[in-house]
Amino acid sequence: MNTKRAVYIHIPFCKKICPYCDFCKVFYDADLVNQYLDVLNQEILSNSIKEPCRSIYIGGGTPSCLSNTLLEKLFQIVRQIPTDGQTEYTIECNILDLEEDKIHIFKKYGINRVSVGVESSILKLQKKLNRIVPRKVLEEKIKLLKKNGIQNINVDLMYAIENETLEDLKEDIYFFLKLDTTHISTYSLMIEPHTKFYIQNQKEIDEEENAKMYELICKTLKENGYQHYEVSNFAKPSFQSIHNLTYWDNEEYYGFGVGAHFYLDGVRGYHKRNIYAYINGCEKLEKDKITKEDEMDYFLLLGLRKSKGISKKKFQEQYGLSLQDVYDFSSFIKKGMIIENDDYFALADAYFYVMNEVLVELLCTKKL
Repeated sequence: MNTKRAVYIHIPFCKKICPYCDFCKVFYDADLVNQYLDVLNQEILSNSIKEPCRSIYIGGGTPSCLSNTLLEKLFQIVRQIPTDGQTEYTIECNILDLEEDKIHIFKKYGINRVSVGVESSILKLQKKLNRIVPRKVLEEKIKLLKKNGIQNINVDLMYAIENETLEDLKEDIYFFLKLDTTHISTYSLMIEPHTKFYIQNQKEIDEEENAKMYELICKTLKENGYQHYEVSNFAKPSFQSIHNLTYWDNEEYYGFGVGAHFYLDGVRGYHKRNIYAYINGCEKLEKDKITKEDEMDYFLLLGLRKSKGISKKKFQEQYGLSLQDVYDFSSFIKKGMIIENDDYFALADAYFYVMNEVLVELLCTKKL
């Protein structure tokens, strides 16, 4: 297991709540942010991180909605986490927050990667998602990041939105390609409980149409130089997300802030989503000691999300068993669902869309 851990920091504040969002969030209030950051500072200090971290990821919520003063306070707190010249340091942003003074603060504190929730460039879909930003502004903001020296940029593309057509999606993909960013994350719209869309009884689109959209995304992005390195993520060569790969490689990570998950010393856990319990110090972390058998399942389920797949050698080193002695891949290989390449077992590209069904079947072959 990699000795360099990753860090996730959750900033739950938003200026507005998107109708599809199921993440832990509250409306922005400067006094509440101040209190939250004070508690966050104590939490980070109490963990006494000694080794440089491979990545730091500030997510939300909308971290970029903080005032410049509060952003500096946040970054000064995060500065206590050891880094080295290789650390990937990401912040999630609303594209409308990207003014030059804010970007200068990012640079001042070592941010080297920005993730922007664009979602769609098509007006009718933007209206549906309540994320209206003209294309000209989207282009200008991405150029502004690059002009100020932040070249490693992810943009989120959402698809399978109600009334979206394949032609709409094709138009969106080519606009995203025009932005020329290093990374594109794609998300099929899912109607989650406790969201506005769920309350409004919105429905997800037809499964067959969803599959066609996924196929179009994969085909077009790969044809235009992006590597499909994980089921929902595409990157230009050398720009795969180090932070995301930490999860999929089943490596350990810290999780700070309300709603954040963590995996440390064989224990997986999370903060509950009650910001007031967190601020008032009366929150009890939820923790689960993970067995060796559980960890092997995590290794399989997370690793097969990657196009590269899972390493037989790494599995043997970590668990003292061969992959084939624990799971039976034979029928999946025969059917062309799993491909065996040198040291790796990988899911065939054609089965990425139905990955969950394949993984459930594969888990059922477990011999222990």
